[in-house]
Amino acid sequence: MIEKELAQEISKKYGTVKRCRGPFLYTQKGERLTDLFQEKGRSILGWGKEGSSAFTILKNVLDRGITGSFETDFGLCSSKKCPSRLSKSCSELFASPRNAFIFNSKEKALKAALLLSKENTGVFRPWNCSEIDWRQTECIIFAPPLPWYENHWILAASTNIAGNPQELNSNLSAIKIPAPLEAAYTRSIYDLIKALQEREEKHWFIYDKVLTKYFTRKGPYLYPKVPEEKYNDFVIHCLNQKIIISPDYTNPSIVPFKADKGVFSSLQKNPFVF
Repeated sequence: MIEKELAQEISKKYGTVKRCRGPFLYTQKGERLTDLFQEKGRSILGWGKEGSSAFTILKNVLDRGITGSFETDFGLCSSKKCPSRLSKSCSELFASPRNAFIFNSKEKALKAALLLSKENTGVFRPWNCSEIDWRQTECIIFAPPLPWYENHWILAASTNIAGNPQELNSNLSAIKIPAPLEAAYTRSIYDLIKALQEREEKHWFIYDKVLTKYFTRKGPYLYPKVPEEKYNDFVIHCLNQKIIISPDYTNPSIVPFKADKGVFSSLQKNPFVF
């Protein structure tokens, strides 16, 4: 199943989504759905203000009207040598000096990273790969933790190999995005830094009694035990219990942070047989 098909199934069963907060989607028919898909991890901090202050920043910058093609304080600027605010946030996240570049696909970000460093490139996923020393990784690509529909990816390259970001931005085919969105991405990274210090195993294992029947859990990430040939049926079964899981067998679902354990009571009463 693809994301578009999942969206259609949600609308068919429960109507359109009218509001999102924390780990929940609220629909046109008055139903609350528990989100374990989380936009492939882009909403891992949560939906709306309960997840991140990034949308407050987005609104504030929008109100300032700086949405054009001109240079701003948020992105790369040809007239200054200091790093962008986005680069500063990536430097703090990975505890090493970084310059940040934005791409509109993971493939393009990875291609650019490999141009800079074939031997020392990695893909970062929060609360995963804890054994990797990201400070020593020259090129790191990751999806910004902001629940936004666009498929943007960030390349955080060490300043040792990406010391001239203005020149590299063009050579690597990076894209420019509106200042409000770049400001929101920057804030979401700072919110992620805070969450990395606060969230831990005790926040995830409390759902194991239900979820480990169907998933192998690694940190907050849930990898299916259900056979791949039955997985689409499992996605629909969970949706019938008002639970949204990843529609893609290869992409893990995610534990819903701070959701009451009762959200899985329907799945307990109506188990999926495989």
